[in-house]
Amino acid sequence: MLNVNNIKVMNLEGALRGMRNPMNSWDKSDSRKCLDYPVSECYACSKQHMCIDGYIVGAADFELARKLCKAGSDHRKFMRQILVSMDITAPLYWWKEFDTYKVGTVANSTSTMHKITSKEFVLEDFSCDHLVYDSTVVLKGVIDSLNRWRDIYINGGQAQVDENDTAVYIFEPKDENVWWQLIQLLPSSYNQTRTVSLNYEVLCNIYNARRCHKLTEWRKLCKTIEDLPLSELITNKFEYIDGGE
Repeated sequence: MLNVNNIKVMNLEGALRGMRNPMNSWDKSDSRKCLDYPVSECYACSKQHMCIDGYIVGAADFELARKLCKAGSDHRKFMRQILVSMDITAPLYWWKEFDTYKVGTVANSTSTMHKITSKEFVLEDFSCDHLVYDSTVVLKGVIDSLNRWRDIYINGGQAQVDENDTAVYIFEPKDENVWWQLIQLLPSSYNQTRTVSLNYEVLCNIYNARRCHKLTEWRKLCKTIEDLPLSELITNKFEYIDGGE
């Protein structure tokens, strides 16, 4: 399971302006601020330009961006300056793979360490969409155990601590040993939300490497990438519009 919300694309104007610095071709730029923004109709108000968050991307600038992207990563440095912020909710096993993309990314996550006892665990807190019945029963048992340890952590209680000793141990509230039961028992299917900041170059690397990945979470993120403004620069799937450099 993966959900993406609160997507924001930023600094498009600065990135396209800098794109023309190497050849001093600023006079050929045809992008501009949209005087009609914000109105919903301005996103695709003509075939000659695209309006993105109040900034019109002209045909000439789009064509130059396309050529630079085709030329490779050394030529498309402007992609690193198109910034994106989004909230991603995904299981811990997926976040472990996402952490491969550390260059050019910043993530601020909900805290498992600090807030793991803030609410009862329910099945919806976990990515279990591929589990069959038998596995779901096992997961529900783990959830029951987590909730029992959560109750002991909050209120205090008793539990058996040694398989060779049938005696129970009395725990006081907030006992660190009980906290460890929650942390180490928590499945990797537990969902975590992070606010992620990255750029179009990172998204290009993700898209090219992960769009056919066996994890459905990666494929869903790549579908989200395809819906971003100017996603052609990332996916290399271009629809031509009239214009030049």
